[in-house]
Amino acid sequence: MADDKSKKDQRDRSQVSGSENYEIQYFKDKLGVSSQEVTGAIRATGSNDRKTLEAYLKDKHKK
Repeated sequence: MADDKSKKDQRDRSQVSGSENYEIQYFKDKLGVSSQEVTGAIRATGSNDRKTLEAYLKDKHKK
């Protein structure tokens, strides 16, 4: 049976949930950082926004 495209869920894919291990795992693999760095970035920025976290981690690794 095909997926029903009219049904939408409430997940916000622009956010990284610090309490969901699979989201942290995906994000850390994507950026090549550790889980601790991802959770630290969430705490340091006070944000779960993917773009904010990516910018923070990329800037941190430049130094």
